[in-house]
Amino acid sequence: MLQTLDDEIPKYRDRISSPGLTIWPRPDSAMEMKFNLSDPRSYSSYTDALADFLKEYENKQNRNIACEPGSFFIQDDRKEKAACLFNRSLLGECSGLNDTDYGYSTGSPCVLVKMNRIIGLKPNGQPTVNCTYKTETDDRLQFKYFPEGGTFDLMYFPYYGRKVQPTYVQPLVGVKLLIGNNRKDISIECKIEGSPSVKNSDDRDKFLGRVAFKVTVIE
Repeated sequence: MLQTLDDEIPKYRDRISSPGLTIWPRPDSAMEMKFNLSDPRSYSSYTDALADFLKEYENKQNRNIACEPGSFFIQDDRKEKAACLFNRSLLGECSGLNDTDYGYSTGSPCVLVKMNRIIGLKPNGQPTVNCTYKTETDDRLQFKYFPEGGTFDLMYFPYYGRKVQPTYVQPLVGVKLLIGNNRKDISIECKIEGSPSVKNSDDRDKFLGRVAFKVTVIE
């Protein structure tokens, strides 16, 4: 029996069923960021990268629409798929709207966590970002998440592919690292939790559902 192929759906899809995580700004090397609180030049590359990244996000969403939060945006009956608007203000203290230094000047730097795209993914439960410090001595340090709770809203799923959903952007979670007066090397790992269908532990892929990085703050 002959099978009719849909030109709007990629004929070859990546077999990865769970997304990886990436952070922005991208660390200089070996997933490590280093800056000096008293020297704005030492962190300007990070704040500039965040500003440029978020500006590009805004520019790409001219035709995106306000969607109903909390449920999948199913569009199987539409040839060209709409995309949900991601409002930059959801990133709160990590949006850059009120603090163009994104916390770097005060020792509370922001990073943006992004889930990689996978066509057709509909996560079970409520995927959220949870970050931890990788050494016990750093347990007293805290994080703040934006949107509150570090959630990836379900309305941004499923993704239908670049050809039919060209203005789609992934939701972001802003993570503010409340380092405060603890000036030292800090190793951090962020994972997707709350969704059994999204894996966050695989020895063969260290970025599957998680991302680890290091921050060094000096004064």
